[in-house]
Amino acid sequence: MFETVPSSTALTLGPLSIGWYGLGYALGLAAAYLLLVRLAKRAGEDPDLLGNGMIIVAIAALIGGRIYHVIDQWDALYKSDPVRIFLPPYSGLGVYGGLITGTIAAWLYARWKGAPFLRWADIIAPGLFLMQAIARWGNYFNQELYGPPTDQPWGIPIDCAHRILAYPCDAFPFETTRFHPLFLYESISGILGCLFLVWVGYHLRKRLRPGDLLLLFFIWYGAVRFALEGLREDNWMFYAVPVAQIVSLAFIVVSVVILAFRHRPGHPSDPPPSRPSEAIWGAVGRPLTDDWRTRPISEPWANVGPPLADPNATTPDAGDPGTAGDESMATTDEPPTIDEPPTTDEPPTTDEPAATDDGTRRPTDPPSPTA
Repeated sequence: MFETVPSSTALTLGPLSIGWYGLGYALGLAAAYLLLVRLAKRAGEDPDLLGNGMIIVAIAALIGGRIYHVIDQWDALYKSDPVRIFLPPYSGLGVYGGLITGTIAAWLYARWKGAPFLRWADIIAPGLFLMQAIARWGNYFNQELYGPPTDQPWGIPIDCAHRILAYPCDAFPFETTRFHPLFLYESISGILGCLFLVWVGYHLRKRLRPGDLLLLFFIWYGAVRFALEGLREDNWMFYAVPVAQIVSLAFIVVSVVILAFRHRPGHPSDPPPSRPSEAIWGAVGRPLTDDWRTRPISEPWANVGPPLADPNATTPDAGDPGTAGDESMATTDEPPTIDEPPTTDEPPTTDEPAATDDGTRRPTDPPSPTA
């Protein structure tokens, strides 16, 4: 399958040489950008944030990846010539260093823009897999990231100049020796991981919380990297244990613990996407109606009924212009009282003459003279 040794140079423009490693990294970023724009729209977020954001995160990831690689290969490559750290070609990057600094830069950028970091982390996670799947082919052209000898048909040749001390050409002839292409295994894993996260984002939306896809990325990549590090011979060791395996195990354990804690029974609901009506991918979040301004109050004082009417309260005069037409006037169940004239048993006195037996009236008798 792989019978010839590739050249590390993709093209030459005068004194400038462009290597396959850098070109693969650029192509991986471009492909990831196209994927992230589509996922951002489907997740209900603003894809315009990706323009400057990807540049900032990519630069931070390059710096972190370079630092990790220099520490990893300090004794083999840079201890005797530290200037090589800063001079091209920059052919060495450590993924874990890039993940750490890139995540920090993404968090700071999201806070600066007021964007939901965890939702953007889920959007970025499939893009990390895709970029990894493409950029890893730069290791093939640089003849690095290979494992022990193998008889499998997909084994790759490594020339004597790029062999590590464990596999000299005297003991492992170039013509007959092929090695495990660890870069290819990571590339295939990246493609499968990207497809898996995209599928989960569509089909398991109601079970997801923002940030779950990034945690799944850490678990997936950590497991693959832990397995592949057992096939490498030029590892950065810590007490006879590859540091990459320690870091991988830490990523896996921490991610699993966080994932389990965040999905505990009774966990709080999550805010909806920035554009809920457009979101068809990623965590759903709570509906817009579930807002603190419309949520029922659970305090005991909130269930007290309306205040009772004061029985001693006086009803305002209906003729008062300040209260006429006021519908909030206090009312009672008793009917209104009407002032009636007092009644007595004596007949009323009148100044008219009394009637006689025949129906005629006679004048009132004059008063009797006093004695």
